[in-house]
Amino acid sequence: MSNAKGPISQFIEKNYLHFNAAALMDAAKGYETHLLEGGKMMVTLAGAMSTAELGISLAEMIRQDKIAIISCTGANLEEDIMNLVAHSHYKRVPNYRDLSPQDEWDLLENHYNRVTDTCIPEEEAFRRLQKHIHKLWKDADDAGERYFPHEYMYKMLLSGDLEQYYEIDPANSWMLAAAQKNLPIVVPGWEDSTMGNIFASYVIKNEIKATTMKSGIEYMAWLADWYVKNSSGKGIGFFQIGGGIAGDFPICVVPMMYQDMEMPEIPFWSYF
Repeated sequence: MSNAKGPISQFIEKNYLHFNAAALMDAAKGYETHLLEGGKMMVTLAGAMSTAELGISLAEMIRQDKIAIISCTGANLEEDIMNLVAHSHYKRVPNYRDLSPQDEWDLLENHYNRVTDTCIPEEEAFRRLQKHIHKLWKDADDAGERYFPHEYMYKMLLSGDLEQYYEIDPANSWMLAAAQKNLPIVVPGWEDSTMGNIFASYVIKNEIKATTMKSGIEYMAWLADWYVKNSSGKGIGFFQIGGGIAGDFPICVVPMMYQDMEMPEIPFWSYF
C-alpha cells in the first residue's frame, strides 16, 4: 500500500479540521491504519449510492484489496450494473420537488422510474438486465441449483454478455471489479429491489422456484461462518456508509454468535 497521498487526501488533511469534516478525516485515517496493521475491512453500502457514481472510487478500492467484504442493499447491487449498461439514458429532474401529479404520470408513461432527482430508464436498464439474468435463474432452476443474488449477477457480468451495452468505462463499475475478484458480498433484503421484485414475479407465476435463490437467512449463516474464519489477528473492521439494513444486518452477526450461539471467544469488530 503506497504512503503517497493523492490530491483528495491532501485536500482533506488541509481543510477538514473541525466537526463532521474532522470526523471524516479521522475515519479515513482509522481505515488506513487498520489495513496497514493487517486488518480486513467490511464496507456497508446503504440506499442506492451506485446511481450516484460510487463505483468510480469503490471499484479502485476493490482492485487494491482495500475491501474484504461488502454488505449492501439490493438496489446498490443492481444499480451499479444499470449505470454500466444504460448511463446515457438516465434522465435528471432537478425540479423534482415541484412536479405535479401529471408530471409524475408523464415520466411513468415514458418508462422513467424516478428516484428523487434521477430517473432510471426501464427498457435500457431494468429490462436489459432482466433478459440476461432470467436465463441464469431459469437454467439454475432447471438444474436444481441454488445461488445467492450476487452470485447470479457475477455470472452475468463475467459471461461477457453485457459488454455490448457498456456506456461507461468498465473500470468504474464496482460490481464488475467485485465479480473479477469474486469478492464476498451479503445482500440482506434483496427481494426489496427491482431484480428481487422481478424474481418474485416469476415465483408467483410458478415459472421459477423460490428456493432457486438462496435466502437472507442463508446469507446470515454464511456471514457468521466467514466472520469466524477471518477475525484472527487484527480482526475485521466495519466501515458503514449510511444506515438501514445493509448496516444493521452484519452488526447483528457478532451478538448472535456471542449471545445466541454462546460463543464467547468470538472477537468483536476491531474498528467501527
